[in-house]
Amino acid sequence: MKLPFKRPGITKKLVTEASQTFTFNRRAFFLGSAQLAVGGLLVGRMGWIAIAENEKYTLLSESNRVNLTIIPPRRGWLIDRVGKPLASNRTDFRVDIIKDRLHDRDRVMKDLTRLLQLDPNEVDRINEDLDKAAGFQPVQVADDLTYEQFAAVSIRLAELPGVAPAQGYSRFYPAGPSVGHLIGYVGAASADDYQKTKDPLLITPGYKLGKEGLEKALDAQLTGKPGARRVEVTAHGRIVRDLATRPDVPGNPVRLTIDAGLQEFAGRRLGTQSGSVVVIDCTSGDVLASASMPSFDPNSFSDGISHLEYEMLNDDEHLPLRNKTLQGLYPPGSTVKPMIGLALLGAGIDPEATVNCSGSIRVGNAIFHCWKHGGHGGVNLHRGIEQSCDVYFYQMAQRIGMDPISIMARKLGMGQKFELPFPSQSFGTVPDTAWKQKKYGKPWEVYDTVNATIGQGYMLINPTQLAVMASRLASGRQLVPHYLAGRGHGGAPLDVPPEHLALVHEAMRDVVNGNGTGHGARINVPNVLVAGKTGTAQVRRITMAERAGGVRSNASLPFKLRDHALFQGFVPYDNPRYAIAVILEHGGHVSPIQDSPMIAGDCLTYLFDPAKALEKLDMLEPQWGGTPQQRLERQLNDYRIAKGLAPVSNNIGPADNGSEGMASNAAESPETPDADDDSAPEPPTAVSPGTPAPSVQGGAR
Repeated sequence: MKLPFKRPGITKKLVTEASQTFTFNRRAFFLGSAQLAVGGLLVGRMGWIAIAENEKYTLLSESNRVNLTIIPPRRGWLIDRVGKPLASNRTDFRVDIIKDRLHDRDRVMKDLTRLLQLDPNEVDRINEDLDKAAGFQPVQVADDLTYEQFAAVSIRLAELPGVAPAQGYSRFYPAGPSVGHLIGYVGAASADDYQKTKDPLLITPGYKLGKEGLEKALDAQLTGKPGARRVEVTAHGRIVRDLATRPDVPGNPVRLTIDAGLQEFAGRRLGTQSGSVVVIDCTSGDVLASASMPSFDPNSFSDGISHLEYEMLNDDEHLPLRNKTLQGLYPPGSTVKPMIGLALLGAGIDPEATVNCSGSIRVGNAIFHCWKHGGHGGVNLHRGIEQSCDVYFYQMAQRIGMDPISIMARKLGMGQKFELPFPSQSFGTVPDTAWKQKKYGKPWEVYDTVNATIGQGYMLINPTQLAVMASRLASGRQLVPHYLAGRGHGGAPLDVPPEHLALVHEAMRDVVNGNGTGHGARINVPNVLVAGKTGTAQVRRITMAERAGGVRSNASLPFKLRDHALFQGFVPYDNPRYAIAVILEHGGHVSPIQDSPMIAGDCLTYLFDPAKALEKLDMLEPQWGGTPQQRLERQLNDYRIAKGLAPVSNNIGPADNGSEGMASNAAESPETPDADDDSAPEPPTAVSPGTPAPSVQGGAR
């Protein structure tokens, strides 16, 4: 008989009914506990959502039912000293594209081109903006649309995903290019602008902020408070009804010191010249005009400038994108001679002491010429300023040295930094012995002084500083320029004897009204005489060989090699009220009508008799191609043709001359107060003192 096989070490476990019951109960307990825990968590979470987060989910639910739209605030107006608009708002219809919501871009652009009759230039600009825009950033397709165009887009929104038509306000600059650099322009916020503050207003279609000029500097004051519109919508976004609308609060109007009529006149009167005009009130320092031409149309920039138009402006050798009044640096030429005269008198030089001008003098191994080849003969201080005799100042300046001259230059505002609402300014140079040693590690030489006495060499100035110098010469006070109304004041007296100022005033009077070089600045206003000083600043070296064969005329030279033409002065001579500075880049005194003295004279005439000045301007403008707006339109069409594109009429934004036109285009009227109430790049036209002095120096008038 065999015994059953039994593995060693293994004991058979007996399963009883009691053990099975125990195992089942244990497992049921753990499973029930787990179910209870999950159920508790679900109940707790539901309670948390229903009670603690009730407000949050109520808002989310409401947001699905209610659409909140921000209404961009209207910008405050920029108005001139008497309340005329320089930058206003007008009602318009516009169409934007939100890139994030755009589908089938090619088809949508094709439909918009057909509905809005967009020209190829605009289509290119829109596509470029879409390529560069962040997803949230609205891209303007068109504004200033007719109601028919606006309606044509609105009824097709289901077919145009990403397209956002809207009724709002657009910025309008009545004077167009004449205020381009002064006022600046507005534009849509960039991605960088949004990242700085995350303000949802910045990504609201139709909202624009200041980009350049006073629009940028005063943006906080001009920006109002946004409104909001709440509407009930379906799940597909269709509007059911309006719930509530909170209107926007317009920005505050800002009154400037500018005279709108004079500003536009100055811009137009510069004609085809590349230059600037600055006019200052001699009683307060208020800037009445600050025109830099050629310029751009701020309406075009604010509406969204095309790549082609920007390229045209950027390629122009007359630098229409540079604000010459503050960023242009130029040798002041002979406009500094009245200042040099004050320095001579302050150093004890007798105003009747004479110098014999034979046409040139030798300083060391260099010959310095007077502008008058045959010389002026015997010259005293009065005749030296009136006739702009270089040799007189060459010799007299050597007697006193450079330091007294530089001290007087700074007293009159040269090289001074003014607190103005413009981020980019160039401040020029007033050299002296310590300045040269520090900058170049070389001692000051006699020929440096000789160069400086006729406003050449290291000396540089911008047009606003030149106007300040004219105003301080006129008033005898430390006037400071202002652009915001109500901030001007008479300034402290200059540390200059009144009798010295009187001598210089008489000489400047005869520059214009005697036998001087500035007779073009005379004005035909009874009992009003202009006092002033002309200037010519060389930008090239004239060799002895050229002098021997005859110096080439400016008319025969390329634009960049022509002399700068300058004028500074004030009016009336015997009771100064207005000071002016005119600088023409490479003007070269080629055309008397478009020369700095006559431009200055016409601008000063406008202050006393606007009708007479405008009558003359209306006769002159056809000679140089019409108004700045008309010339800009023609230039753009010519540029398109040169690029092989078809010309397009009326590409540039509208500009209306005259205060009636300005008012008729305004959609609203601002509340105006009572009437009494160095980082910039060096311009290519600046003369760079790369060497201590040229061996041969030409004269300047």
